[in-house]
Amino acid sequence: MCTCFFFNETVLFITLFTYVHPVSYDLTLNPDLDDMTFTGRAVITMSVFHNTDRIVLHAANLNITKATFKLGDGDARDETILEYRNNEQIAVKFSEELQAGQRCVLTLDYSAALSHTYGGFYNSSYIDKDGNKRVLAATQFEPLAARKAFPCFDEPAFKATFQIRISRKSDYMALSNMPLAKSTPLENGLVQDEFEKTTVNMSTYLVAIKLSFLHCLNLFYSVPEKKEHTHYALEMASKLLAFYNEFFEIEYPLKKLDLVAIPDFLAGAMENWGLITFRETTLLVGKDSSPLEKQVVASVIAHELAHQWFGNLVTMSWWNDLWLNEGFATYMQYTSLQTVSPNLDTGNLFLAVRFRALDKDALNSSHAVSAEVNADEQVEEMFDSVSYEKGASVLLMLRASLPEEQQFRKGIIQYLKEFSQLNTDTGDLWNSLTQVCVVDSIIIYVYFSNVSEMMSSWTSQKGFPLVTVSVQEDQVEIKQEHFLLTSDDATRTSSLWNIPVTYVNDSCSVAPECRQVFHLKSKSDTLKLPGKVKWLKLNYQNTGFYIVHYGDEGWAALTDALSKNVNALTHEDRASLIHNIFALSRLGRVSFYQVLNLLKYMSSETETAPVTEALLQLNSIYKLLDKRQESGLQARMKDYILRSFGSLMDNQTWGEEDSVSKQELRSALLGTACSLMQENCVQHAKSLFKQFAESSGTLRIPGDLQQVVFTVAAQSDEDWMTLLNMHQNVTLDSRVNSSSAPCRILKAGLDGTFIQTQDLPLVINTVSQGFAGYLFCWDFIQENWDRLIEKFPLGSFAIQTIIKSATSQFSTQAHLDQVQAFFSSLKERGSQMRSVQEALETIRLNQRWMDKNLPSLQQWL
Repeated sequence: MCTCFFFNETVLFITLFTYVHPVSYDLTLNPDLDDMTFTGRAVITMSVFHNTDRIVLHAANLNITKATFKLGDGDARDETILEYRNNEQIAVKFSEELQAGQRCVLTLDYSAALSHTYGGFYNSSYIDKDGNKRVLAATQFEPLAARKAFPCFDEPAFKATFQIRISRKSDYMALSNMPLAKSTPLENGLVQDEFEKTTVNMSTYLVAIKLSFLHCLNLFYSVPEKKEHTHYALEMASKLLAFYNEFFEIEYPLKKLDLVAIPDFLAGAMENWGLITFRETTLLVGKDSSPLEKQVVASVIAHELAHQWFGNLVTMSWWNDLWLNEGFATYMQYTSLQTVSPNLDTGNLFLAVRFRALDKDALNSSHAVSAEVNADEQVEEMFDSVSYEKGASVLLMLRASLPEEQQFRKGIIQYLKEFSQLNTDTGDLWNSLTQVCVVDSIIIYVYFSNVSEMMSSWTSQKGFPLVTVSVQEDQVEIKQEHFLLTSDDATRTSSLWNIPVTYVNDSCSVAPECRQVFHLKSKSDTLKLPGKVKWLKLNYQNTGFYIVHYGDEGWAALTDALSKNVNALTHEDRASLIHNIFALSRLGRVSFYQVLNLLKYMSSETETAPVTEALLQLNSIYKLLDKRQESGLQARMKDYILRSFGSLMDNQTWGEEDSVSKQELRSALLGTACSLMQENCVQHAKSLFKQFAESSGTLRIPGDLQQVVFTVAAQSDEDWMTLLNMHQNVTLDSRVNSSSAPCRILKAGLDGTFIQTQDLPLVINTVSQGFAGYLFCWDFIQENWDRLIEKFPLGSFAIQTIIKSATSQFSTQAHLDQVQAFFSSLKERGSQMRSVQEALETIRLNQRWMDKNLPSLQQWL
């Protein structure tokens, strides 16, 4: 039926022609879980927007057996399908043009194999409580995989309605986006479920089908063995849905909203409209789970529910503006939980992810929030911290800059209502916010007569500014430049940002009303203060997406202030100073001596955010020294960390802890202490594991301490085998150990034997932390690259994680040459990925920092 041929002019286009748009899909799918295949029929009703002699749409790995075409009320006729496999496109070409305004119907019968990866219509399995293998089928279409399940216009702007039917065995349950309309017995003993037609237009990537043995509890689905673990998610989702309905002033538009825990699922979760899918670890919570574990589940649910408005109701026109989906959902997950469940204390989490987004965006290999996307690999690469965390960060900065708190909310309500069920770009969002700002307040008009004027500088260019401040009496000179770690003549930019610089000073520095705002629109400007100040702290509570350099005198004044009174600044501002000074050290603007001088105040620090940020930064340096086998310096760094944080480490308890913030603090402190083999920590961990093992797993180890305890336990061969035997009852990230059989672990993750393949990126990340583990991982990646990209798409977040985990601690020329040679040899199999450029850049920066600072570290430590 298909002819492997395509007309020349179409070969040039990755995206589809807009001459014909789908109106509705009528889909029938018939999966066979015994031979792992399926057949399907897609009836696509279309409107012709412009005269054209062809219809072009997507299909990937589908064997089309019959195609018929009907124009208006005319008769259906058979058609030949033309195929261009490189672009995953098919077409029908006509001898006469279709005319604008006409309606037509294309019916395609086809067959295909169920996917053995995590994209498209894929098969999977799990072992039930009786040891039986249970097979399931599920879909994951974002971003480009709906075309693997049915022929379609597989781009976000081609919205349509969907009617779906699926056949199944009688003991299986089928789910889709809409409620079940009816079930019909078929002659072959199967049952066909027909679901209601969608009441909204939606993009193809949001279509979802699940086929499995599932237990339902109030529209929450899991395998039967874990049905009791859905209660917390049900409670949280109910509260969040009510919050969003009120906050957006738009009721959730569908008749149902199912949440489904899938045993084998690559993404953390997926926002399919009306049928949100989750990994089991991001939806299921035991009755004894810790607040920190609940924080993870609540955050993911909040993110996916926010997508029902941002992404589903209003969708980006093309993947270059993915941040309109993901940045907003990330921002809303933190905003909503601060209201719905303040005890989960998500503020520290949001602060930490903003720091990590800054770290990534400081690289020349980064990209603009709204970036050009032309290839499938580039679409996958947009799912990164720039689209998610930086997107959320610039929204926070905008909200914090508006003089009236409700203006931001009014603007996004305007945006959602104006573009309901439509597609948008970044400019549409700024225009909606501008309209609200201009109408509502003369004060706001002065600052924000055009929101786009301020915000486009943050979304249209990569990176962020370094703000340098110099105080002379009551005069403050403020300058901006591109903060770029790879800052040579070839990469130097003339980027300019419109920066809402917030600041506090020694006379008023903690309360929100102390905050002042100054808009820096040029390379430099002067701010006049009411009087002389001892010090200034810019970027109040780190709500702005920039880094600040205070100069030698400014850093000395802030260091002195904290040494005298740790509460002179908010804990967010103290963490911000720590992050900024390490970043400036990496840039070469401050010496490491200045870093250590600031950290002297840490003996008085008890808040989570500053301590965890300092530990993360110091541990990164320790690991670089570890991988370089700089044993003398490594020992000095170890002594410095234990000396600086030893009293805090010794003060940590090992029992249950209710406070999320204290759990985060304890996990970071004890994780560091045990990794540095501090005797007190190691003995506590061994003792707790012994009690756990002797109780056959009935004794609960606090959730935030599991990784610490199991990592220590796995240092001995005997306890490692105990862990393997108990692995079904232990969270994966806690049971993987870098020093015990890394080859076996990595192979098991790739084969999906005793470790699921969905967890392989996490396994590689964990194994890479150890001294020898990172070399095992790098060898493993080189030897198994082709199998890895069969499992995970090129450019995907999984591949990004794998590359970063295995290479981010390299710091020698030899390793740089190895990494460069390997990826260069891949050519179209991955050499052009942004994550490869990021890896090479990171190694060069590590090498530069080590070469510059090793002699000085010897003296300073």
